[in-house]
Amino acid sequence: MGGAYCITHAVLRSPTGRLDASSQAGAPAGGGERAEGSDPVPPARFGFIISKAVGNAVTRNLVRRRMKSVVERRIRSGIRGVDVVFRALPAAAGAPFSELEREMNRALDRVERELVAGEQR
Repeated sequence: MGGAYCITHAVLRSPTGRLDASSQAGAPAGGGERAEGSDPVPPARFGFIISKAVGNAVTRNLVRRRMKSVVERRIRSGIRGVDVVFRALPAAAGAPFSELEREMNRALDRVERELVAGEQR
């Protein structure tokens, strides 16, 4: 999923902590075993890729902090069972926070729709 400021990669995870079969990968994502009585849906995990093409260290860290802020707000909404990686594009350096937030929320909405569709299969 891509936009003007970032590209989003998402992998659905199964309750066992392994990558979902539909993700075309067979390696374990987390390892370990689930404790008795724990929630069967693993928490969402997020990562950020901000290359040097985005700008100098100060600019890259600003973009990372902005992206992290958007994700922290969305975690409260209860997104679970997915690994999401955002890859910032150079245009993200000059983007207003509101536009970056709108684009990332649109991508996360799509990920959540795919989660729901995957659960209904």
